[in-house]
Amino acid sequence: MHSALNRRQFLSVGALTLTAAGLAGCSSTTSKTTSFVKPGSAAVTAAEAKRRSTGTVVQRALTAEPVTLDFGGKTAKTWAYRGASATEPLRGNVGDTLKVALTNDLPDPTSVHWHGLALRNDMDGVPSLTQKAVQPGGSFAYEFTLPESGTFWFHPHVGTQFDRGLYAPLIIDDPNEKADYDKEWVIVLDDWLDGVTATPDQVLAELEKGMMDHGGIDMGPMRMGNTLMGATSPLLGGDAGDVYYPLYLINGKPAKDPQTFTARPGEKIRLRIINAGGDTAFRFGIAEHPLTITHTDGFPVKPHEAESVVLGMGERYDAVITAGDGAFAVIAEALGKQDQALAVLRTGSGTAPTKKTKLPQMKTPATAADLKADSVVRLPKRGVDRTLVLELTGSMEKYDWAINGKRMDMDQPMRDALGIKQGERVALEFKNSTTMWHPMHLHGHTYQHSGGGPRKDTSIVLPGKTLRVEFDADNPGRWLSHCHNLYHGEAGMMTTIAYQMS
Repeated sequence: MHSALNRRQFLSVGALTLTAAGLAGCSSTTSKTTSFVKPGSAAVTAAEAKRRSTGTVVQRALTAEPVTLDFGGKTAKTWAYRGASATEPLRGNVGDTLKVALTNDLPDPTSVHWHGLALRNDMDGVPSLTQKAVQPGGSFAYEFTLPESGTFWFHPHVGTQFDRGLYAPLIIDDPNEKADYDKEWVIVLDDWLDGVTATPDQVLAELEKGMMDHGGIDMGPMRMGNTLMGATSPLLGGDAGDVYYPLYLINGKPAKDPQTFTARPGEKIRLRIINAGGDTAFRFGIAEHPLTITHTDGFPVKPHEAESVVLGMGERYDAVITAGDGAFAVIAEALGKQDQALAVLRTGSGTAPTKKTKLPQMKTPATAADLKADSVVRLPKRGVDRTLVLELTGSMEKYDWAINGKRMDMDQPMRDALGIKQGERVALEFKNSTTMWHPMHLHGHTYQHSGGGPRKDTSIVLPGKTLRVEFDADNPGRWLSHCHNLYHGEAGMMTTIAYQMS
């Protein structure tokens, strides 16, 4: 359904969820008689057995639990992981077997989704679709082969949980990769409200009430309870987001208590940048330091020099900088929200930058549209066997975010499942018929932007635009595709894409 309502008229948080599930079928719609590959089927096991294996097992323990965090003197009761955090990644090599023993010490059910990984379907972490939720006091053993190198992360796939502190990076190394840098800095960006102004569930309840027309007067972002009206950005095609966040963080630190990264002048530093936010796109850059973008969502691209880069929720970019001499602002500008996260790169003497320091914008920020896939990860040329059109629909007025006009019900995740077949080349066309931008994420598969663009798993789709991507159906199961604006996804902007039985 189309909407003529813009973001100044209605408040909401967008989280679209797209699932690429290994379903076997010839048609883009399914009938009640369609039989789909299940997460625990032999096809899933066979696909896992074909993966490259080193024989090394990496074992980690992860406990989801209530915690109290300190944000520069401001404390917040929230939920987080013991065993991993923004500054404590999980790490292994390509081909290693990762075994993670999850214990749930929360009062609610939870799960872990391994964002961006083309892993075995029964380990993807989507309750009602690929596994049962882990109940309070319960546990679950995640075990899968690390399929490719790159910058990834993980978070729950239950309700609004990942807008708390339940997330951490997952870094997969390739020992054969030439390390053309001296140091590495994993940088996690986040927007934060839990335990400070509200809980994520309270925010969702406010958003679901919708907003009435306020005349479209451009007065900049205005807080209304836990929502935000009038946050706009031309980089996002207009409406920039709908949730008021009191804090913006880099590696769990607010601007008043920034993290400091130290290096020597002239050293090359690899940045692994992750947007773990729930409703905020960030423009990221380091003052006086051009970025050479080398990877997006884990996959190499032809090196691209930029002043700054835009990251939607769930996106990751790797870049290399050559450190200057002094103290420099590392800034993640919250697009449209007139606020920012701050860290410091220090290589010598000098006054540390403050929150008042602004990130220059002399050049247009880089996005995925500016990048080309490296030849080693480019999909081989072949014809498309099936095209699935995923029209992004809904409005702030009714808060009825959906795909193809159908809001996903996680109690019936297969109700409107889209079918694909093993071995097909599948094209997805994300057609954004709303007046908001949506970061769309595909589970269990990675795709390539048309025209030789980058390999990715999460991409920004601007309002009124269509993004076409392609992937090979080689990872059977029941997968999810959704908007990674957390609140839009929770409202139903997701769909299941599943493999049909042969």
